[in-house]
Amino acid sequence: MAGFEPRVEYLESFRCPLGGLAAGKPRVLCHGAEIFVSTGSELVYVYDQEGRLLTAVYRFPGQVWHLELRALGRLLYVLCAQKGIYCLSLDQASRSVNRGDGGDRDSEDSEDSEPPCAVIPVHPDACLLPDDTLCAFTVVDDMLVTLAQGPARWKVQLSECPCPGEGARPRGHIGEVELSTSSPLAGAPGEPAAPRILPVLCCVSPPGSSALQTRTRGSRGFSLEQALFGLLFGVDASLLESPVILCGLPDGQLCCVVLKTLVTSRLSPGDPKALVKILHHLEEPVVLIGALKTESLPEDAEDTHPDCLVALGHGGRILAIKASWDEAGTLVPELQEYRLPGPVLCAACGGGGRVYHSTPSELCVVDLARGRAPEGGPGGLPSLLCPAGLGICSVVTLSVSSEVPEGGARLLALSARGRLMTCSLDLSSEMPCPTRAAMADTGQKIKELLSGIGTVSERVSSLKKAVDQRNKALTCLNEAMNVSCVLLAGREGPRPISCTVTAAWSRLQPQDVLTATCRLENNSGLSLDRGWALCVRVLTAPASDPDAAGSATTYTVPVDRLGPGDRREVTLPLGPGEDGALDLPLTVSCALHYSLREVVRGALAPSESFTDPSLDECPSDVLPEQDGICLPLSEHTVDMLQCLRFPGLATPHTQAPGLLGPVSDSVDTFLGSLGPRSEPAGPASLRAKFLPPSVATIKVSAELLRAALGDSHAGTSLGCATLQWLLAENTALDVVRARRLSSVQGVAPDGTDLHLTIREVAVTHLCTAGPMQTVEIQVESSSLASLGSAHHAVIGRLQRMVVEQAAQSSSPPDLRVQYLRQIHINHETLLREVRALRDRLCTEDDASSCGTAERLLQVYGQLRSPSLLLL
Repeated sequence: MAGFEPRVEYLESFRCPLGGLAAGKPRVLCHGAEIFVSTGSELVYVYDQEGRLLTAVYRFPGQVWHLELRALGRLLYVLCAQKGIYCLSLDQASRSVNRGDGGDRDSEDSEDSEPPCAVIPVHPDACLLPDDTLCAFTVVDDMLVTLAQGPARWKVQLSECPCPGEGARPRGHIGEVELSTSSPLAGAPGEPAAPRILPVLCCVSPPGSSALQTRTRGSRGFSLEQALFGLLFGVDASLLESPVILCGLPDGQLCCVVLKTLVTSRLSPGDPKALVKILHHLEEPVVLIGALKTESLPEDAEDTHPDCLVALGHGGRILAIKASWDEAGTLVPELQEYRLPGPVLCAACGGGGRVYHSTPSELCVVDLARGRAPEGGPGGLPSLLCPAGLGICSVVTLSVSSEVPEGGARLLALSARGRLMTCSLDLSSEMPCPTRAAMADTGQKIKELLSGIGTVSERVSSLKKAVDQRNKALTCLNEAMNVSCVLLAGREGPRPISCTVTAAWSRLQPQDVLTATCRLENNSGLSLDRGWALCVRVLTAPASDPDAAGSATTYTVPVDRLGPGDRREVTLPLGPGEDGALDLPLTVSCALHYSLREVVRGALAPSESFTDPSLDECPSDVLPEQDGICLPLSEHTVDMLQCLRFPGLATPHTQAPGLLGPVSDSVDTFLGSLGPRSEPAGPASLRAKFLPPSVATIKVSAELLRAALGDSHAGTSLGCATLQWLLAENTALDVVRARRLSSVQGVAPDGTDLHLTIREVAVTHLCTAGPMQTVEIQVESSSLASLGSAHHAVIGRLQRMVVEQAAQSSSPPDLRVQYLRQIHINHETLLREVRALRDRLCTEDDASSCGTAERLLQVYGQLRSPSLLLL
């Protein structure tokens, strides 16, 4: 990056496992010309920078997790995994080596060449503090501070630190305290699991403390200016001038313990939680705790200690804390969090307010002193950090070696491939950091990008909505196609989707109304959803004139959702109309209608927020003109036999509306109570009063009826069974069956009486073999219209029965052909007379037409009672 020209020099290569060194365990320490290197294995290397060679290699009993060097006495403290802390005097160790025999060779070094020095095994007696739960430690004066991993909590322990060669182990713990944690730590009992990322433990000293005088660069310890030290750790630590132990845990907690209070806690025990203070929570493993000097002060300034505490997490979250003045003039801690690229493999604090951190892709540096926003006053923290890349990747451990006088820096680094290197930086030029104008321009660009993202998001949402609508339409069309295939398959037996019609009378003031109940049943595995409707068409065709054009009424009822096994009922009025007349028979046709426009138009319509160019290619006129499909379900005829009511069949306490006679108007009832009044003078009333009732007779072969009725009416006479068959769709069927009636008196829809009689008779002149058993169906009524409708209903049922039995019946009996021919001639004569009488009525006056009309009625009566027989 511009402004930085790092000069990298490789010093030594160390053997590493396949895949490279893992971050978190390797360590690099620098003391003068000596560099102490641990790659995370059992070996610790000592490298001489002046001679550019390895001077010693020490083998420890376990993997090395942490190193600290005490300059006074040249003591090397080493933490081995699940072993404990070892203390090694470098002077004594180097004198005890016999360079004549060469000692053990480093079998784990490079296979190409042998190490130029002997490998010195460390004796088990060098173990200063055996403990398999230790994960971190630091040395403060003559005390050893350790961090142990317990089953559920971390524990900070303080012990005395004897010098090696005294032959004595630490004389017990001086003090200890447990730290809270938010997650379980250890594995199986007796075998604590090693943490993936080791905790960080360091010592923070107040200004003027002697705790750091014996430390080397790379050791975890530093001091802070008095103001920040007091704000962070309290008055007690400042008054006691006590070092403070900072702990950065793998769960992200940043805790502190005042060292002198930990020493006195054993003498005056109290609440252990009072000894621990949680400063912050990074919510990710802590990999660095350090201090920086962010403000440049005059040369004669007394306090030149670091004025900023820094904590860096594994994910790249960095915390900076400084002492600042608020608006009231009070000294307060100022906390600022930033986000750097992660994951962070290692990090180190350098001079000039700089923090170096390594990621798998690059080694970067950030400046907390020069990166401060222009509007930030003294003591303020920068509002934005700008990482600058150094062009070095995969650094697993890092140490700031020294600062050059010209304002540069020298870093010691160990790469994942095991290569030890120095990186010299020229930091004299300014680090690139955006100005206020650049930041404003960047902010504007960000707003434009966000606006564009919002527009694209809105368009994507609209497109998604349109696609969803089209998918739903396609799903509905697919279901409609499946329903059509099921209904048009023409399979025998009951249809999977059916509609049955039942006619019944309902009492509605001021008159009774004939209604049709349509029951739609779905016995298929398909669903009828949006777009389906039940269409019911009621067609009126008077029986008096079959050729006359009738009136039709269509009802459309939407089917919201009819799943498999569901049913729905719709009740519709059939009559009588406003004139009080009910034209019979009525044909009720049921069909399913699927509206293509309702389902497809919403999918083809453009969205409200935008116009999709693809929709212009599919205008609404692509829909067919009929805008739907119609699937017939059933056709039902409502005739006089279904509309008859039988008020005499039910007792007064059990009469149902369907069995009652026609309801009289309340005004007529009131006028009738005042006294006798004149009868209406209409033709129907006069005929009912002065003329005998009209009769129509039909004879049917008893053998034909028995074959058609079968075993369904076993146990009853043929006359009773025939009457039940004729009234099968009437609401009075149960009463007729219960009483085993063969004759019944009913009321027609117009209020006139109608008598229906069934009896068995013998026909003697038709069959040559003798008399033939027949069933005579007689309809009698004073109303010619009611008689004609009932006669038409009976004939229609008999015609359907004859058609069904024609293919199954045996050959007819021997008949007298001459007798049948004479009956046919007589009927032809009667029909010619009917035509003549009707023509005469058109030309005669009222006085002479009475006789003609009377004769015409007689001829009609003869035609309704023929001598023919249905076989």
